[in-house]
Order: sequence, then structure tokens, then C-alpha cells
Amino acid sequence: MAATVFIQGGKAVRDQDNDTRWLSWTGMETHMIFNLGVDLPGFASFPLLDTDQGRALLRKLYGDQIAVAQETGCGACLESVTWMANADRAAALGYDAKGLKRVNRDAIGFLKEFEAEIPLRVSAQIGPRGDGYEAGSMTAEAAQAYHARQIEVLAESGCDMISAFTIGSVDEAIGMVRAATAVGVPITMALTVETDGRLPDGTELNEAIMRIDAATTEGVTGYLVNCAHPDHLALETAGTRLSGLVVNASRLSHAELDEAEALDDGNPDELGQQMGALARKYPQMRVFGGCCGTDMRHLRAIGRSVHI
Repeated sequence: MAATVFIQGGKAVRDQDNDTRWLSWTGMETHMIFNLGVDLPGFASFPLLDTDQGRALLRKLYGDQIAVAQETGCGACLESVTWMANADRAAALGYDAKGLKRVNRDAIGFLKEFEAEIPLRVSAQIGPRGDGYEAGSMTAEAAQAYHARQIEVLAESGCDMISAFTIGSVDEAIGMVRAATAVGVPITMALTVETDGRLPDGTELNEAIMRIDAATTEGVTGYLVNCAHPDHLALETAGTRLSGLVVNASRLSHAELDEAEALDDGNPDELGQQMGALARKYPQMRVFGGCCGTDMRHLRAIGRSVHI
């Protein structure tokens, strides 16, 4: 497995060459909706960039993440709010191609304003064309053509890397990697799994990684799993190939989470302990964090536990 690569001081650095543990947070949306009462139509957070109030909220949340990373001795991997900022998913929110290009650029520029005394990296987050809990039906070729537009804009905006999150289809993942490779930007692939440890398209995690690598000439700089609880991870074969985990607070299935009217925030301390155990078992992992249902309590518990 290729080590995760990021840009530091204009120079490419491999995570295996240093001891930094990166704290990532992709649970911002569920935190805003359920804990802060913020209305996010379509589960999209990128429209917040279009208002002063929205930017102030995002600045506070990213600042909280950086503070917890510093407190726990981690670097902070800042994920842009562009998971939903592709053509199909943003159309219902009134964003045309020009508007999407602008907001994707703004999202990276916004993150580049942050400064801290700890390592920071700017991760341009992209998501699946459709629902993150469904497999989708695109071919690899169609996925490459579709995602290329967003990836090109994000790469031009100066991100350190592309991070594809909550990807449940091998073919869509292959297309995403090929699109990133075409413009020369590093891409990390975060696959999601159901409670049985398989991707929504039915593929076992290890098989998915092998198929993506075989079809992309090892274009992926690192593999993660996100949007799943540690109990759902069958890592006996795939674990040594993963560069990180960004996990849910809840043990509920994706279908149950989709229907939930209240937030299941699980047990932050227990989650941190589970992540610490996985960090010790798979010492090549460098990226750890929280996805759905997590907040600073979970990140703090994870950050404290993952040092080995």
C-alpha cells in the first residue's frame, strides 16, 4: 500500500516518514444539524460559505478541531465542505456549473486561511455522485468523466490532496482515482462499509482495495474507511493496507441512521479506546477521526488514544 502523501512547505511528504497522527472530522454536518440546530438542506454544508454567518460558524468549528488536535498532540486534517458540491447533488440547491466552480474554489481558499502551531493539511473532500449509503451504478469511465470537473477545480485551488469519502462502489472509486491522476493531485480513498464489513456494492473491503489498485496503477496514496463504527470493520486482511479510520459514533446501520430522528452519539470514551487499539494493531495508520454523530468529545478521546 502506498503511504499517504501530503504537501508540507511545498514538499511532498509521506506519512510513513514521520510520527504525526492526523485528526480528521467529517461529522461536522450531523453536529450542526442535531446539536446546533442548523438547517442544512440536502445535508449540504458548502452553502454556508455564501454568508457571513455561515463562514463564522465554519471558522468556529474548524478552530475547535485544530484546538483539540493541538491538545492531543495530533496534526489537523481540515476537510473542505465540498462533499456534496458536485453537479447532481447541488442542482436542487440552485447551484449551476459556474456557482459550483466558485464555491469549490472558495472552500479551499477558506481553509488556507487557517494558521496554527501544529501541522495542518488542506484536504479537498469529494463524495459519491449519489447517496453515500448506496452503491450507485456508474461505470469507471463514467465516474472519471463526471468527477473530473470537481477534482480539476479543487486541484487548481491549491489543496494538499483530494479525499474521496463515503464511497461504496468500486467502479466509482476507480473513476475518481483516474480523474485525480490525470491532473496530478494525490487522492486518498475512504471507502464505507455496511455492518457486515462489505461495501454497499457487496464487495469485501480487501477485494475492493485490490481491484482499485489493479485498475489505477496504484494511483491511490492511501486507503481509509469512514462512516462505519469500529464494530463493523473486518480488518483481518485489509487492515495492513489502510492509512486511517474515520468512524461513526453509532453502531446503527446506514439504513437506520438514514431514518433516525435523534442523534446517536454512542460512547466517546469507548470509541477512543477502540481506535487506540486499532492504532496499535495497525501502526501504519496515520489518519484518525470522527464521522456521523461525533463532536469534540469523540475527537478528543480519539486523539488521546491513537499515539503509539
